[in-house]
Amino acid sequence: MSAAREDRTDVTNQTNQTDPAAPPGFWRALRRDPRALARIGLWSVLEAGPAFLIGHAVARAIEDGFAAGAPATGLAWLAGLGLTWLVAAVAARQVVLAVAAVAEPFRDDLLAYVVRGVLRRGPFADGSAVDGSAVDGAADGGAADGSAAVARAGLQVELARDAFAAVVTTVRGFAFTVVSVVLGLSTLAPRTLVLVLPPFVAGLGLFLVSLPALARRQRAFLLADERLAEEMTATAGGLRDIEACGLRDRVAARLAGRTAEQAAAARALARVTGVRTAALAVGSWLPVLLLLAGTPWLLSSGAGAGVVVGALAYVTQSLAPALSGLVQGIGVSGVRLAAALRRIAAATPPSGPEPARVRPPTGELRLRGVAFSYGPGSAPVLDGLDLTVPEGDHLAVVGPSGAGKSTLALLIAGLLRPGAGEVLIGGVPAERAEHAARALIPQEAYVFRGTVLENLTYLRPSAEPAEIDASVAAIGARELVDALGGYAAELDPAALSAGQRQLLALVRAHLSPAPLVILDEATCHLDPAAEARAELAFARRGGTLIVIAHRLTSALRARRILLMDGGQTLIGTHDALVESSPLYADLAGHWHPEPVS
Repeated sequence: MSAAREDRTDVTNQTNQTDPAAPPGFWRALRRDPRALARIGLWSVLEAGPAFLIGHAVARAIEDGFAAGAPATGLAWLAGLGLTWLVAAVAARQVVLAVAAVAEPFRDDLLAYVVRGVLRRGPFADGSAVDGSAVDGAADGGAADGSAAVARAGLQVELARDAFAAVVTTVRGFAFTVVSVVLGLSTLAPRTLVLVLPPFVAGLGLFLVSLPALARRQRAFLLADERLAEEMTATAGGLRDIEACGLRDRVAARLAGRTAEQAAAARALARVTGVRTAALAVGSWLPVLLLLAGTPWLLSSGAGAGVVVGALAYVTQSLAPALSGLVQGIGVSGVRLAAALRRIAAATPPSGPEPARVRPPTGELRLRGVAFSYGPGSAPVLDGLDLTVPEGDHLAVVGPSGAGKSTLALLIAGLLRPGAGEVLIGGVPAERAEHAARALIPQEAYVFRGTVLENLTYLRPSAEPAEIDASVAAIGARELVDALGGYAAELDPAALSAGQRQLLALVRAHLSPAPLVILDEATCHLDPAAEARAELAFARRGGTLIVIAHRLTSALRARRILLMDGGQTLIGTHDALVESSPLYADLAGHWHPEPVS
């Protein structure tokens, strides 16, 4: 099984678990894989080698080498220090890989949390057996743009993943460097610890005390900056209307207010940033001053000049950079991580335990008084629709663009919630029917990175080879599968045409156990012959088939046709609709004369 498939399976399994009340936290992510933490620790020891050796190497190179008239000895010590830097460079690369092994599962957990929350806004926690792209949650009859919500939260997830990796890397490097420096100073000249540690601890404490205020000010600045950007974007898009309505002064005043708010937030952030600079000065450079001022005391205690220079090397080359990295890393990446997690939690609705699912006994579809509109003030797309599609029936849905055909498909699939009425699958309310009861293929079919076999069997992993071959042959995808390199070939979705993706998705749905299949213009990128073959394969497959038709031939192949137009619906056969509906006659290319009075 490919890594892509394993990732998808892992996220799917997590999605089916009880949802936490908050997004995955920092410490839980670290504790998830102790072996990865052990690898980080072991490689960090090697990476911190120069931090421990630098003071000793400089001191010995001076006192035992150059100052003693033995330059070869001095060069040998410096060469040894150079070798440790080479080892540290290799270890640093391994640390990055080990941190990535911790950060990627953290990202997957966050993404699963976001997807769970967005999907559970609507009636289904699992999004049905939907083959595809947009998943819209809805409440009170209004559709929330779930795909856009996932995209927005997905950006925050990526920011959180990067910030998480940066925080882990920074804190780890700081901790190992500080331990190495303390050990180095203890073994080189213990008296130097009295001069170095107190100001270093004071600077670190000053930074940690200022961190909560820094996080608040940073978040306030980001929000003010975003509000200003949104206001400016909205203003730029409506300049003509603003000028035509004489709203220039009002809009300018509002923009000025947003600008002043952003400037005030920036000044407040700058003041807190000043505390961070002071913490760096106290923790990084005050130890240098104390070492220089305490040099006579150290020399009188038996320490040589090389030892003093070595102690200075510890502070300037290891300790000060470590504290600076910590301040910059936590002050930027840590605040960014906290802000991203806060936004993810705010944008993702809390979700309780997943409701119990019921397997419908049949694929019969029944809509009773279903009404739906995209908002309280908008015209209804569906208004009191009553529809019964018996088990095994083949229904085509036609109508002009914007008539609500795709909306009906999403209602049937359970991805939208009706404002009134109910949708029943096999007599089971749609919100309680198990996800395997229906499969929806939208116009833009979904194919993921993985093997051909993994893509075909995603909705039915236990399918037998003979069943897979039968579905491939029925849909007419054998030539495509062979051209791709067989079932074991790895797929790159970007390298496939829209028609190829549709063929793979059609095989996936044909192979699925769903007794109800909805094809929402799922063959629009196929030629008429391939479309006819695919639709006939689904008609012979058994179960209930609903086709959102974009060609008249799809309607002609159906047993019945549902005509939709502006909230009004009419159902019948092709011949009956040609006779009774001028709209359908026009869609079908027939002239339907108006009756003569």
